[in-house]
Amino acid sequence: MATQTAALTAPTVEGATFSLTPVLSLWSREVVRFYRQKSRVIGIIASPVLFWIVMGSGFGTSFRNQGAATNQHYMAFFFPGALIMIVLFTAIFTMMSVIEDRNEGFLKSVMVAPVHRSVIVLGKILGGTTLATIQGLIFLIFAPFMGVHFGVEQSLLIALTIFLVAFSLTALGFAIAWPMDSTQGFHAIINLFLIPLWLLSGSLFPLSGASFWVRIVMRINPLTYGTEALRALLFPASASPDFPVDFCLAILGVFTAIMFTLAFAVANRRTTKPAA
Repeated sequence: MATQTAALTAPTVEGATFSLTPVLSLWSREVVRFYRQKSRVIGIIASPVLFWIVMGSGFGTSFRNQGAATNQHYMAFFFPGALIMIVLFTAIFTMMSVIEDRNEGFLKSVMVAPVHRSVIVLGKILGGTTLATIQGLIFLIFAPFMGVHFGVEQSLLIALTIFLVAFSLTALGFAIAWPMDSTQGFHAIINLFLIPLWLLSGSLFPLSGASFWVRIVMRINPLTYGTEALRALLFPASASPDFPVDFCLAILGVFTAIMFTLAFAVANRRTTKPAA
């Protein structure tokens, strides 16, 4: 059934309040449900790791990063991109639970509760963000094999970068999933839009060697700033001077705020479609 959405303010439940308890409940539900699906956990980690090993070994030393001061092996260059891929997959596919919750009737029961709509948005997004951040941090266990060793300050900045990327992508996934009826349609949107977003983020090839129009797209792409921030923190000798870490974090912070506002706005639109 086609989705019909009217640009009206969503009806509010009388006496709706903002409380942290339902936020924490929705957050914990997302985390527990994800880790109960062992195949899903393994798949999200194993696929990018396999991709990283095969691609990295395939290109090997034949790869040349024109913007780097050193002759970097492709496995090292691709490492931040593989990490971003893990965060992207986890954040986006976690939000498939929005569609599943609607089909199972759970979302309807939450929406009639006397809580503000922002509680639902924040609880779901925080749950997905937590999962994506943890999955991204787990991938860092491979960093020592690339000769990467980082201190406390560097670790905190890496964690902050992963968190911002995870939060913004989860909010984007929520905004896409909220008005959708089927997981098949959700997958189609992901393949059409989000995979190219990752391909043009500097994960597979450097911005300096790309054609003019691709460089413009890559500079507009907010994921580029997440990838380059991680590259600068993990491999400072290969970092591009065009993407200082503080500038990248500022861009990611703005992108995160925009995506959360978008998710909140989408969830507050009135729809003629039943919640379940």
